[in-house]
Amino acid sequence: MWETLMEAFANFIHSSGLYWLIDNFSDMGYKNLIMIVVSLTLMYLAIKKGYEPLLLLPISFGMLLVNLPITFIMDGAMTQIPLPDGTMFEFAGTKLEAAATFASDGPETVAYILSQAKEIPGGLLYYLYYGNKLGIFPPLIFMGVGVLTDFGPLLANPKSFLLGAAAQFGIFLAFFGALMLGEFFPELFAFGPKEGAAIAIIGGADGPTAIYTAIKLAPHLLGPIAVAAYSYMSLVPIIQPPIMRLLTTKEERKIKMKQLRPVSHTEKILFPIVVTILVIMILPTTAPLIGMLMFGNLIKVSGVTEKLAEVASNAMMYMITIFLGITVGATTSAEAFLNFETLGILLLGLIAFAFGTASGVLLAKLMNKLSKTQINPLIGAAGVSAVPMAARVVQKVGQEEDKSNFLLMHAMGPNVAGVIGSAVAAGVFLSLFLTA
Repeated sequence: MWETLMEAFANFIHSSGLYWLIDNFSDMGYKNLIMIVVSLTLMYLAIKKGYEPLLLLPISFGMLLVNLPITFIMDGAMTQIPLPDGTMFEFAGTKLEAAATFASDGPETVAYILSQAKEIPGGLLYYLYYGNKLGIFPPLIFMGVGVLTDFGPLLANPKSFLLGAAAQFGIFLAFFGALMLGEFFPELFAFGPKEGAAIAIIGGADGPTAIYTAIKLAPHLLGPIAVAAYSYMSLVPIIQPPIMRLLTTKEERKIKMKQLRPVSHTEKILFPIVVTILVIMILPTTAPLIGMLMFGNLIKVSGVTEKLAEVASNAMMYMITIFLGITVGATTSAEAFLNFETLGILLLGLIAFAFGTASGVLLAKLMNKLSKTQINPLIGAAGVSAVPMAARVVQKVGQEEDKSNFLLMHAMGPNVAGVIGSAVAAGVFLSLFLTA
């Protein structure tokens, strides 16, 4: 009896995550520990510092779950097939997949697999991840964003479209930067056009678009891309102000802009319909993102679907945000995350975001020189897609120079234009490389 108890206790010890961590420390254990520390750091930033907590907290917790030893929470289904000699053959996949793989061995083999094999289901987050893998969650997030977005400032000042477009310059800069890394350091960075395109979207500071593009073009890089995108989104108040101050003078930051004209209800209704038709006719690949964004906005501005708008912007959006965040975090296993490619992605994302901010400010400076009415160059920084954080940063930096200067609504024009701009940039990349 004591031998049985001791054996059971030994099996219990050997099956623990702590034992696995110690036993495999020199191989993978230390990497798992590093990722656990990274996840806890992100949780701290989300909870204590308030950096994009709605997404950073689920992402960091998903990262924690997948890096705790032997949870198998992101493992797919496994099929155990008994062999004639009494051993068990393990196939990574479902029964049907196993049967299809060995179909060439004859119908008897297929029948044997289907009748005798045992299928072990995958982990919880593996199945939830299909919402990302199939490209479902990001467009649904965009629907909620559409409900929360007011395109009125953009309609009141159509020049804002140019600032939103200029801020996408960083995306294309990062794309060519990724190609160069892949060309000159292929042993460290396996970046081709698809990987470069997925990485580049980080520069738009648009998490759902970055995730959607990565899923379509470079799913193996989803974890680092998502973490980089949302990290830089959360760091907008830290990254942008120094760039804005560097590129503008004190007098320019004090510029007060004319009050925006009122936008009619008809204009607000027509805008999402017209944009949907025009953009998707030119770039059909943008249909999931632009379509859901504009549909969400339409159910808000139409005035006849208040209940739909309320559900899309609250309950549904929060639920999808949880699933998207925790499953994206679960793709950041130590094996997939701790490598030179991740460092390259983080660096390229930062460069793209910084240059996107700078290009928006510089175009706004040029427009101020050429325009009959004054334009505060700070609003160009809001051309990145971080809504409404970038616009709030513009307001804050402007009021540092003049407390009576209110730039928020003027900055919202480029800000929402940036949302459309990043989706269009993603559509261009998808059109070029999706079938390549």
